[in-house]
Amino acid sequence: MGRVPLVAVATALLAAGCATTEQSGSSSATARGDQCFSAGLARSFRPAGRDAVDVEVNRRSVYRLSLGAGCLDINWAERVALRARGGGSFICSANDAELIVPSSIGPDRCLVTGIRRLSEAEIQESRRN
Repeated sequence: MGRVPLVAVATALLAAGCATTEQSGSSSATARGDQCFSAGLARSFRPAGRDAVDVEVNRRSVYRLSLGAGCLDINWAERVALRARGGGSFICSANDAELIVPSSIGPDRCLVTGIRRLSEAEIQESRRN
């Protein structure tokens, strides 16, 4: 299966107080280094087994998102949405993200249980499969 477009769901900032949350999320993202990425930079996804997806970010990085049980339609999805949770746009840990997968009975919200950046060798291996 090839790369599939990913739709990033933007978080709306409704009040000036939310801007503070976004700024603190940015500094937190910087402090954690390569583990963090902005949901808005996600370009495509590829299923990586039954309970994971690889998300390409900014053409240079790929992150593997481990998913909780019950995300059954991920292997057949043509599009998904990656939603940053918690008021910011950066995803640095599993608690910061959810994957929304369309299904025949409505969107399925998939719990992200783990996240890690893949090495260059892992990226090449996943592209061969």
